[in-house]
Parts: sequence; structure tokens; C-alpha cells
Amino acid sequence: MSTAPGGTGHAPELKKTLNELDGYAIGFGAMIGFGWVVLTGGWLEGAGTLGAVIALATGGLIMMVVSFVYAELTSAIPKVGGEHQYLMRSMGARWAFIGSWGITGGYITIVAFEAVALPRTVEYVFPQISEQKMYTIFGSDVALWWALIGAAAAVIVTVINYVGVKVAGIVQTFVVIFLVLVGLMLVFGSFSNGSVENMEPFFTNATGLFTVLIVVPFLFVGFDVIPQSAEELRMEPRRIGRLIVISVAMATVWYIMTALTTASSMPLNELLASNLATADAMGALYNSTFMANLLIAGGAAGIITSWIAMLIGASRLMYALAQSGMLPRWFAQLHPKYRTPSNAVLFIGGLSVLAPFLGEDALGWLVDSGSPSIVLTYMLVCVVFLILRRREPEMARPFRSGGPTLGKVIGIAGVVLTLGLLSLYIPGMPASIHPVSYLLCGLWWLLGIVFLFRIPRGIEPGEDAEERLHAALAGRRRES
Repeated sequence: MSTAPGGTGHAPELKKTLNELDGYAIGFGAMIGFGWVVLTGGWLEGAGTLGAVIALATGGLIMMVVSFVYAELTSAIPKVGGEHQYLMRSMGARWAFIGSWGITGGYITIVAFEAVALPRTVEYVFPQISEQKMYTIFGSDVALWWALIGAAAAVIVTVINYVGVKVAGIVQTFVVIFLVLVGLMLVFGSFSNGSVENMEPFFTNATGLFTVLIVVPFLFVGFDVIPQSAEELRMEPRRIGRLIVISVAMATVWYIMTALTTASSMPLNELLASNLATADAMGALYNSTFMANLLIAGGAAGIITSWIAMLIGASRLMYALAQSGMLPRWFAQLHPKYRTPSNAVLFIGGLSVLAPFLGEDALGWLVDSGSPSIVLTYMLVCVVFLILRRREPEMARPFRSGGPTLGKVIGIAGVVLTLGLLSLYIPGMPASIHPVSYLLCGLWWLLGIVFLFRIPRGIEPGEDAEERLHAALAGRRRES
């Protein structure tokens, strides 16, 4: 049951309209965006074929550990907002805001990025859309039709999310099916016409591994959308937990498959001369421009699936934050007919409409700026897992990630691995991000501090923490 902000009554409930297939489409589709099309050449250049596979498998292993943590917590606390609910119960209101704010920023940057990734994909097939340049901003030329395509797509995706999560789930399912078919054709082409000799060099250096590992949050973020929409899934809590783990395993296989098949298609120097390495790899494997364009269509499908899912996740988190009184009440509005957090959807969708007009470079910096915040939230959720295992051992856990000893190992491993991943973003590390990305990350957290200090102190963790927060905020309003 969703309660109104301030604890004054009951708000309309979110609809339980998503079935299990919708859940898999959202979880897997959220992770498989555009990175597998545009980044693969860089992975192979930086780490070599085997190095890229090792890095992707390592990243997948880290995310698998985190997925077991999420699976148990989601089955135990299947409420909208996911991380927000776990942190509220285990660490209190201010930590709940910090974790929620971190991953919300990551979601929003990816939603904005997809609005740029789509016209870039279309440009591969129709290069003329970049001819009518309007201006240069942040080092990137912005063309009229290029920007309009991204903005129009943003409007469509926003409308899909606005009119109901079931509509979004249906669209997501069909697009994911097409995406998987394209992936299977890429594998078939590699087995038929690929060459192991093309995969050389197999390994470059350790720095190359880090350059692949640093994109792991960007590649795998999305499985955590499932907890955000837990109240809208028509599934037993235990099956929701299993859904999270299987989705991460599927994404790991997908990325490793992409690296191997692309590497087998042609020598590395030819791949590096390509604008979109995986698309040109598909064309080379089948000796067909049509097949290259088909993979581009698969890339567009990945963009749409990730885009829809990230907008679901971001809007539900903003809704949960607003329900708790941590963000303005306007974001807690549910549409009376569609039962979607309509204002949050419109706000984030509006940002994505503007995104293509900022150019490619700015959006690249923006996405990088969100990655450290995502990893920070993952680490906090692993800490929550350990706290609740110790403090509430009898709490119902329909999906249990091992017994007391194994669970402790998983929780500690999750904290250590995510902390190690977070350390890659420290300035001066081999895989540190662009200075502008650090600036944008800092600005996001400065804005967060404004909301953080509005949260009353002394709201201790517990099952009723949100009700006590509502009461404290209501008392503050009466005093003012």
C-alpha cells in the first residue's frame, strides 16, 4: 500500500500489471542499451579479446554478487523505490536519501544519454541527418534533424511510460525479443565466417582491463529497476528475487558474446577504423550491408529497452522520495487513470527531450558523472544486507541468498567488490573519468545536500521509519 506524503492518508495504488515475462524484459532490456554496439571496439583495443572477456566476466561476477544481495532484499521488502526502502529500514532517513539520490542521478543521466544514442544510431544508416548543423556546443556540432530525432523519440518514450507501466512492459517485451534474435544472428555469423586469428591480440595490459571495468556500472545498471517496480509485478516475491539474478547472468553472457563475435569478424585495425565496430562486424561476417543495418536496428532496440526501463526506475525512485517527504510533493502525484507517477515521468522525460540539443560530448561526460553514484548506492545496499541479516534474522526472506555463513560472505564480498569498483573513479587512477564528469558529479551531490538537510535528524531505522519521518515533517509544518 502506498501512503501519501506526510502520512495524511492513502494515495492511489500503483497497478500490479506486469507479468513475469515483462519483468525479464525490463530487467534484461534495461542493461542491454547501446554500449554493446558502440564500445566493443574500444574494449578490444584497450584490453585485447581475452582481456576484454576477463574484464567483462569480472564485472559480471561483481554484479552477480550484488544481484544476490538485491534479490534477497527485494523479496523481503517488495516496495516501490527499492533501495530507498531498504536503507530507510536499516540505516535511517538520511542514508535512505543518500542511496536513493545516488542511483536516481545515474538513471537520469542514462535516460538523457539514450536521447543522444538513438540519433547517433540512425546516423549510421542515414548520415544526411547530420548535414544541417545549427551550432557547436561543448565541442560537438548539433544538427537540426539529428537533434529532432532524439527529441521526438524522447517524447514517444515518455508517453509510453506516462500512459501505464503495462504498455511499457508490452513494448519492452517485443523489442527485447527482436534484440535477442539479432544477437543470435551475430553468433551464427561468427561461428560460420569468423576467425580466431582475427581475435589477436588476446591481451594487452592491466590498464586495458581497468578501462573496461570502469564501464561496468554503465553496462549493468538496470537490473535494479526491478526493485523499483516491485509493487507493479504480479509475481511471488521469491520469483522476483530469482528474476534479478537471472537477468544479470543473461546480461553478462550477452556482453561476452558481443566481444567474442565482434573480435572474430575482422582484424583489430579494421575494427578500430569503424565508427560502430559491432555493426561493421555483423556486415563483415555476412558480407552484407543489410546485415550491418539490421544490427543497427538491434542497437536501436537496445536503446529503447534501456530507455524505457531507466525512466521507470528513475520516476519510481523520485516518487518514493517524494512520498517520504524528501522531495517536493509534486513528484508523489499518481495519475488518477493510469496509476503512474505522472509528474516524475514528465519531469525526467522533459530533460531527455532537451538532451540531444547539448551534443554528444556533454552527454558522455554526464553519463560518466553518474557512474560513481550508482556504485556508491550498490555498496550501501550491500551494507544494508549485512545489517538486516544481523539485526532482523527472523525477517521473512522468500528468496534467501544462502544461510548465515554464506550470506555473510556474500554481503562482505559485495561491499569489498563495490568499494574496489568505486576506487577506479578516484582522480589519477588509470581509468579515472573526465574532469568535467567530476564537476557534474559534484554539482549533483551539492543539489542533493540541499534536500538532505531538510530531512529531520533522529529518524532511526526500523520498519516504521517512514511513518515516523512523516510525523516529524508534519510537526515541522505545523510549527511553521
